[in-house]
Amino acid sequence: MTAPPDDCLARNEWICGEYLSTRRHILVDATVQHLQLTAVAVAIALVLAVPFAVLARRWRWAAGPVLAVTTILYTVPSLAMFSLLLPVYGLSASLVAAGLVLYSLTLLVRNILAGLRAVPEETRQAARGMGYGPIRLLLTVELPLAVPAAMAGLRIATVSAVSLVTVGAIVGFGGLGNLIYAGMNTYFKAQVLTASVLCVVIAVAADLLLLGVQWLITPWTRAARR
Repeated sequence: MTAPPDDCLARNEWICGEYLSTRRHILVDATVQHLQLTAVAVAIALVLAVPFAVLARRWRWAAGPVLAVTTILYTVPSLAMFSLLLPVYGLSASLVAAGLVLYSLTLLVRNILAGLRAVPEETRQAARGMGYGPIRLLLTVELPLAVPAAMAGLRIATVSAVSLVTVGAIVGFGGLGNLIYAGMNTYFKAQVLTASVLCVVIAVAADLLLLGVQWLITPWTRAARR
């Protein structure tokens, strides 16, 4: 009867320090790609969502179509979404980023619009009485007061994007999802567990970071609680 191997990699254990030390560069590269895809997609979605939400707030007739289109996009399964975008972007990181942008729009548009609608009408009237024009009113009154609701949507969209990036493994651009997918195919326990845990860590860290940013840029909400 032979003795079991001393190497946890050879034993294919779930928790293996040897995997971390020997595959460090692979983990770093996958994590960087994961962060890049998430950050780029959410940033683009935020840039697009703000004007959509503003238009829906200014012209009420536009709210229904805007929300309907973004909701329909969110209901499309990720595999189908990537397939529809494939002729445009090909097998590239842009394909994954574009899909994430479309999914993030629903969460961001709805929350930003909710924040804008929650601004008290008397506050708008007071600003107009002080000579605020539409642009100044939007930039200095409405959008700042909509920040808490917008940040809530941004946090959800970011955590959702961290999760959806892994689906990009089907086209070779899934960040840590590439390692999870490859590990599942070969039943490489340490790789699957390590990459999965890193995804969770990224999601939690991103949520806490955005929560901290919200705390810093909305001092009036802290004063209201006192």
